[in-house]
Parts: sequence; C-alpha cells; structure tokens
Amino acid sequence: MTSSRQRYYRGLYGIAALYDMVLGIVFLFFGKWAFESLGILESYPVEGYIQLIGAFVLVLGIGYLLVWRGDLWRNRDLVLVGALYKLAYTGVGFYITLTAEAPHWLFVWGFGVADAVFFLLMIECLYHLYRHRPDRELAHLGHSVVAGTR
Repeated sequence: MTSSRQRYYRGLYGIAALYDMVLGIVFLFFGKWAFESLGILESYPVEGYIQLIGAFVLVLGIGYLLVWRGDLWRNRDLVLVGALYKLAYTGVGFYITLTAEAPHWLFVWGFGVADAVFFLLMIECLYHLYRHRPDRELAHLGHSVVAGTR
C-alpha cells in the first residue's frame, strides 16, 4: 500500500476515533443534557442504558485510536471489528426508523449516515490491506516469508 494511502486511512481512523470518543463521552457523562439540548428530554431513558451505550462508543473510539497510531496491517482485526460496529449501528438505526420511531432524526440521519460512510471507507481500507498485505509484497520482491531468503 502506498504511503499516501496509509496516511489517508490513518486520517480516517483518527477522525473516527475523535468522533466516537466525543460521542461516547457526551452520552456517558452528559446524556441527559444531550437529550434536553435536542428537545427530547421526555425520551431520555432513566434505566441507564444510554450511559452503557456511551461507554461502548467511547471504547470503540479508543480502538480506532489504536488503529490510527499503530500498524494498519497488524491492526486489521480491529479494522474489521470497527467496520462491523459501524454496520451494526447503521443497520439497527435504519431498522428502528422503518419499524418504530427514533427519538430524534439526528440518531439516524446524522449518526446513522455518518456511520454508513465510515463503514464503506473501513471496508475499502480492508480491501487495500489484503490486496497489499506484507507477505504478498515480499513474495513479489522474490523473498521467502518463511525462510527470509531470496
């Protein structure tokens, strides 16, 4: 993979990390305020699962931060898990919109659309990672990955 493409994907994961960590912190610590700011305080669940979702999103943001600062190939499993999370949120969000009522349009048409875009870009990243995986690059140069020789 070219160095410019690696920088591009690092940037993607940096943005994803910031996005999810900010959302996670907001819903973990300031969920009631967020619902009040959106004018949907009556939809705020008192059971505490918004805090649980906030914690989950914060941890995923930290996972994206690890991808951003690390080796993309070595973190390919985190890349896959991150893409699946984005697909899950998008799928569930749109399903809820079709079968029930989302508490606010922002949850689907803001966060859901953003996660759909992230999902597509993360799948693209996986495609390029596997297309240009290190063992394939070394084999192309005539090196044996196992023996480390030519």
